[in-house]
Amino acid sequence: MSQSTLEGLGARTPQAPQFGHDALIVCDTLVRIYRSGPVEVQALQGLDLLVDEGELVAVVGASGSGKSTLLHVLSGIDQPTAGRVRVGPWDVMAMSRRDRVAYRRTMVGFVWQQAAHNLVPYLTGVQNVLLPMAFAGVGRRERQRRAAEVLGMVGVRHCADRLPRQMSGGEQQRVAIAVALANSPRVLLADEPTGELDTATSQEVFEALRTANRDAGATVVVVTHDPTVSEQVARTLAIRDGRTSTEVLRATAGHDGAAPAAAQEYAVMDRAGRVQVPREYREALALTHRVRLVLEADHVSMWRGGGSGGRRGSGSDGDGSER
Repeated sequence: MSQSTLEGLGARTPQAPQFGHDALIVCDTLVRIYRSGPVEVQALQGLDLLVDEGELVAVVGASGSGKSTLLHVLSGIDQPTAGRVRVGPWDVMAMSRRDRVAYRRTMVGFVWQQAAHNLVPYLTGVQNVLLPMAFAGVGRRERQRRAAEVLGMVGVRHCADRLPRQMSGGEQQRVAIAVALANSPRVLLADEPTGELDTATSQEVFEALRTANRDAGATVVVVTHDPTVSEQVARTLAIRDGRTSTEVLRATAGHDGAAPAAAQEYAVMDRAGRVQVPREYREALALTHRVRLVLEADHVSMWRGGGSGGRRGSGSDGDGSER
């Protein structure tokens, strides 16, 4: 068979689209392993994640679940061990050191929980915002214009000439968001930005993140323990044991997305078909090492090992949970 014939056959063979081909952020079986002497810690264990451009997403999970590691990988701070990670056109796994510098200057902005990590203490608010633009080679006039714009956008223009120690905690975090937005990144990542703030101040900081999403067009991923934050976004991802375990999707009232309405929680099935059954379900039905799955007409039933049948109500050993 000639080369031209082979090429013709190849051209007619449909190619399956790559996982997450139309998403802005893609994590495909992401693994991150840390080594401390002879000990290995698997912070991420085959995590799958898709985030579309323009989303505002909250990530929740217990301490040690891997949520901060995920943010550090997406920001280019940390190097993944295995899997595939793409943010926009950037292949995070394949970036050189020079690529990572360019990526962090142009593609992503990052806000830490501790204000000391976000702001240079001897620079004023406006000087902190000007700094990343200077590193990126932005012209002086444009730097001044953009700094005034982003400080006003997040409601802290009055902090332009103040040092960080002259600002409240909430003001520091909003200036930090302005710094993260300075170079117009497509993605804004925030790691517990309200973790050290009271409820009212937390709300102000979250509103600044919402403004960054709505007015600056940034896709926002925020790690949080704060239910007042996670309950105000349309999509909340829970990470458990290094994998995405559940998603909560919220319908919203109004066009600005500010008023959450009904919420529905879903278990997340990864690409290998694994589902993490919530602990309260496992404990309520004594689901342990071995379970039975029964394919019904429109759902799957899960039963304790040793159950007496594939239908609910067939005996004490047959109590199951439908998934």
